[in-house]
Amino acid sequence: MAGAIAVPGVAENGRFARPVRLDFAKSAPKVFRALVGFDAAAREGLDPALVELIQIRASHLNHCAYCLHMHTNDARKAGESEDRLHMVAVWREAPHFFSARERAALALTEAVTLVAADGVPDDVYAEAATHFDDEELARILALTFAINTWNRVALSTAKRAGTDQR
Repeated sequence: MAGAIAVPGVAENGRFARPVRLDFAKSAPKVFRALVGFDAAAREGLDPALVELIQIRASHLNHCAYCLHMHTNDARKAGESEDRLHMVAVWREAPHFFSARERAALALTEAVTLVAADGVPDDVYAEAATHFDDEELARILALTFAINTWNRVALSTAKRAGTDQR
């Protein structure tokens, strides 16, 4: 457009243009591979549907559209219903969509994801411990650590939802 003034971060069509940021996997390959390995070890032996619910809920809380898009798609591929996917964000208000075990894992995921607010309350931890043995509980914690890290990688590097290239 002749005579138009260029505004940093805004494309000619008036839309916000995200700045190009580094490709984390290419820029820190050893760190990236270590994170992939940690994530794989964390999910080992856990129900794949539960894994996706945990990752979806943490991604909601962290406002990570990239990971949310990826994990809702993964959950669908694993047979998860649209009804349950829509209810993850409001699982407390729709408890009948989730088992007691899933609700305990979602509560623990929230507490760990938001740990700076109130720590991990004893009652939340104790409820999770009634549904999972120590190994499962450790894996759920590790999976929550992993997805929170992935969320931070995606948000820090401005990953766009819908561009997953796995």
